[in-house]
Amino acid sequence: MGNLTMIKEFLLLGFGSLHGSQFFLFGTFLGIYIMTLLGNILILIVTSIDRNLQTPMYFFLSNFSFLEIWYTTSIAPKMLKTLLSGPEAISFAGCVAQFYFFGSMAVVECFLLAAMSYDRYLAICSPLRYPSLMNLHTCILLAGGSWLGGFITPVVTVTMTFQLQFCASNEIDHFFCDLAPVLNLACSDPKDVEKTTFLMASFVTMVPFLLTVASYINIVIAVLRIPSAAGKQRAFSTCSSHLIVVTLYYGTLGTVYAIPTATQATALNKVFSLLYTVVTPMVNPIVYSLRNKDVKRAVQRLPSEWKCAMKT
Repeated sequence: MGNLTMIKEFLLLGFGSLHGSQFFLFGTFLGIYIMTLLGNILILIVTSIDRNLQTPMYFFLSNFSFLEIWYTTSIAPKMLKTLLSGPEAISFAGCVAQFYFFGSMAVVECFLLAAMSYDRYLAICSPLRYPSLMNLHTCILLAGGSWLGGFITPVVTVTMTFQLQFCASNEIDHFFCDLAPVLNLACSDPKDVEKTTFLMASFVTMVPFLLTVASYINIVIAVLRIPSAAGKQRAFSTCSSHLIVVTLYYGTLGTVYAIPTATQATALNKVFSLLYTVVTPMVNPIVYSLRNKDVKRAVQRLPSEWKCAMKT
């Protein structure tokens, strides 16, 4: 375990010199983090209390909201500390844990988005068979498989990455332990890690993404066959929120990881990383609440249902 004896902790450099704007940014990102927590907790509450939302679509949405809470929590607290106090120390074990949990949450999100698109595909393309096809057993299998696959997939990459020798600088030029900045500190050759990571990342992102695209192609074809304009609008409205979230997630994730690291400016990489680690998790509950009439009605009914629950 030579790497443990040579480097016992890393230093997250965060955003570097902010020329007096760190307090403004701290307040902004703290507000975003709080809104993310409150928005996703609200969705968890309404989907568990309101009987009208006890459907497969909202079962997956509650899983997604639970995921988003931990996805952003694995990054935001340490990032906020770097804004206030500058470079922040993180132990070797802490860096491993952050790297692993962030990677796990990212993979779970890819799988869950694919499961949600499959749910919308069945609801629109096979409405008569939908209740029997997307039953509780199927929902649990899809959600459980997403979580299990997400936690298993990063194990190989994390193990290989942190078995490298880190004997030079311990300064990570980022606000969290991401793959590229960690590999930049390795004294041993990281090519095997990079190849393995590329293959695994390609599988866990492209396969769910292609399944999502295939689902929406079939959805579009089915919707275009609906004769009435009102029917088409109603069908599209059931999946528009999910489509926006998919576009936001894969758009920001692809911008960071599809472009070769060598061609990216470090500051620009941090900005895009902020989008998918901090900003997007806040946008998701807003999209689902503002564009979904069922959720809006459930939120409006929440005070009365909460009172009834308290009385019983």
